[in-house]
Amino acid sequence: MRNFWTLCLLLSSMMGWAQTDTEHTDSNQPVDLVRPLVDAANSRWFFFNSATRPFGMVNLSPDMGIEGAWNSGYRYNQDTIRAFSHIHAWQLSGIPVLPTTGPFKGHLGSALYGSAYSHDNEEVRAGYHQLFLKDYQVNAELTATTRVGFHRYTFPANVESHIQVDLSTFLGPCDTKSGYVKMVSNQDVEGHALMAGTRRRPNDTYVYFVLKFDKPFESYRSWKGGNINMAREISGEDIGAFVSFESAAQEVRMMKVGISYTSIENARLNIKEELDHWDFDRVVRESREEWNSWLSRIEVAGGSLESRQRFYTDLWHALQGRRIISDANGAYCDMTGAQPVTRQIPLDKMGKPAFNHYNSDSFWGAQWTINTLWHLVYPRVSEEFVNSMLLMYEDGGLIPRGPSGGNYTYVMTGASSTPFIVSAYQKGIRGFDHEKAFIALEKNHSQDGIMARSGYEHGSAIGGGMQYYLERGYIPYPLPNGGGGYHECGSGQTLENAYQDWCLGQYAQSLGEKDAAGRYALRARNYRNIWNDSLGWMWIKRADDSWAKPNDILAYGKGWVEGNAAQLSWFVPQDLRDLAQLMGGEEKAIDKLNHSFELAQAHDFTSGKSHDKETTMQNRRTYINYGNQPSMQTAFIFNYLGAPWLTQKWSRRVVDEVYSGISPQRGYNGDEDQGLMGSLAVLMKMGLFSMRGGAATNPTYEIGSPIFDKVTIHLDPDYYQGDTFVIESKQDGHTPYIQSSTLNGRPWNQPWLYHSELVKGGVLQLDMTSKPNHSWGADLDKRPPTFNFDAE
Repeated sequence: MRNFWTLCLLLSSMMGWAQTDTEHTDSNQPVDLVRPLVDAANSRWFFFNSATRPFGMVNLSPDMGIEGAWNSGYRYNQDTIRAFSHIHAWQLSGIPVLPTTGPFKGHLGSALYGSAYSHDNEEVRAGYHQLFLKDYQVNAELTATTRVGFHRYTFPANVESHIQVDLSTFLGPCDTKSGYVKMVSNQDVEGHALMAGTRRRPNDTYVYFVLKFDKPFESYRSWKGGNINMAREISGEDIGAFVSFESAAQEVRMMKVGISYTSIENARLNIKEELDHWDFDRVVRESREEWNSWLSRIEVAGGSLESRQRFYTDLWHALQGRRIISDANGAYCDMTGAQPVTRQIPLDKMGKPAFNHYNSDSFWGAQWTINTLWHLVYPRVSEEFVNSMLLMYEDGGLIPRGPSGGNYTYVMTGASSTPFIVSAYQKGIRGFDHEKAFIALEKNHSQDGIMARSGYEHGSAIGGGMQYYLERGYIPYPLPNGGGGYHECGSGQTLENAYQDWCLGQYAQSLGEKDAAGRYALRARNYRNIWNDSLGWMWIKRADDSWAKPNDILAYGKGWVEGNAAQLSWFVPQDLRDLAQLMGGEEKAIDKLNHSFELAQAHDFTSGKSHDKETTMQNRRTYINYGNQPSMQTAFIFNYLGAPWLTQKWSRRVVDEVYSGISPQRGYNGDEDQGLMGSLAVLMKMGLFSMRGGAATNPTYEIGSPIFDKVTIHLDPDYYQGDTFVIESKQDGHTPYIQSSTLNGRPWNQPWLYHSELVKGGVLQLDMTSKPNHSWGADLDKRPPTFNFDAE
């Protein structure tokens, strides 16, 4: 019988479900070039995406690994599907479902009810996922709207077919603490899951759901503590429910799963607003069209097919991970206090929510990634995120640096949201309360703010070392009376704080707050306090003002946030010329950095090709690591020191070694981090970067080494006056170096341009060669501006 069904499957694949939008699979539309399986063997819980929309509340996909935030979710090399769950977010999961046949096993746990599958019977595209559950002979297809998961299952002939929802399982980063399920009718089930708090997200978080079925089911049962019962309504720990029916051969059953963080009623409303029909193929088409619209904001031409596929996969990731948590009507759950409170986003003139509220991992490193990409290409998204942060400030008193389900997490260090908000304002993205933002950011940069807390420090405000930072201008390591959080890494925190202070000073200057601007300009120089002149690197200071011993610049952590002294010594984006002077002058700084790249080249500029490799101490002893945020800017430093050709050389080699290929076995060399590394890859491949994160009063972009013949950026007319900005590079084979350039037909002998110039639209033409031009952009008056209080 099984062999017969397998034959039917193959025939149906050619004639039926596999035809869903197959006419698009070989096209050159950006959406069809996306390869969601890149690096899928190394997935973190929130990394993998298939059946989802841009920033969608629902991120529906199969789960092979379900225990832990790492090595979980979709794992390409694992052979068993445990569930299809609807939330793959920062520190949050929820609503795992699965179709099955035969004797029911859902109450026995995922280790027993999972199913084998094969990549040979699997199709994964932007907005769509199909695979065949071998154990149950069920073909499963998944797609989604923003807040609703949509399932289409093709069952075999079986007197016992089921669809289950398991509210008893551990799921990725968190356990299912308890739940509630109720049968409303023979086509309608509703309930909630209470997802347990974690070390990072301390408050338990409710996820409400409604399951709607296109056909009546014959029976409904539930379980509690591993025992099946007939209760139509059940609540508590270790529960679940399932619907059952007899299925004919190749019978199709569909299910909608609406979710909400506020109520069952709003989960139901989200279905009504977004999915009021049962046309599965229509939703797949609409998802494809929406993704194509977003991805087509950047068009690339030239290069290999694989390089274009990888580019749009990178861009796809840049629009993922950080997810909507508000309902279609603008309701959202405020979890900043002791108890959840449902609140309302302001409505616009049309009665629609003025913006969405978001869940997000840290903005640590965003100044070199999503700040630049989103502000330039998706400014409306940036504006929504700023308003979302300010909304959380109104509710809880702090701008977050990585909220989860409405909770503060205090992820990572410093005030990493500051560069994001400041750079949005500086680039003309100003649909938010500027004065409120300044007040909120000033608080964040104080002893009472988020800068005072180290990673996941919920019960105190010591680990940020702000008392020392404000009094002495540096944070010591180890921190006296510390230990309350992660990343208490004094010198690393000092460098981050100094840059973020510079950003806030630039904002103050733009708002006419001269006293504040001067205050933060002084704090922006605090990096000098940890410069060890005899060592020639930034170094670790102890609380007694002595230097730490021994002097091991490659030692990971212990004073450095997810890096070492060799990597973090370059973290002075606000004033690289001053850093060069500390190093003995520009030539010595160039030699030091170039030598670091030469050494890092031996290990492909990373600490390993996957997270399990990058966590080994020996692999972490590296000068440059493009598998994590601390080294992101290093290749572009040469532009500031009079050696743009080295920026072109090393940025191109990093792209070739770190951000190329479309294999499931590698791709982001450690942690893609909710669009940060995807955004970086996109920018480097376009040949654009922003060293200071766009936070200067007059923001700039630096020029690198584009890999495509032509890049066209479609500018948003609601924010920018230009239509398109085009980067044309005449290339022939491996030609990473700029020989000469023009901007709108004028000679352009500098490796940077102002944001205000770029968004007018125009054409930057680069003549690329295989040999470096050491003089192009090298003169002192051609270098990008730096520090710049009252200088721009």
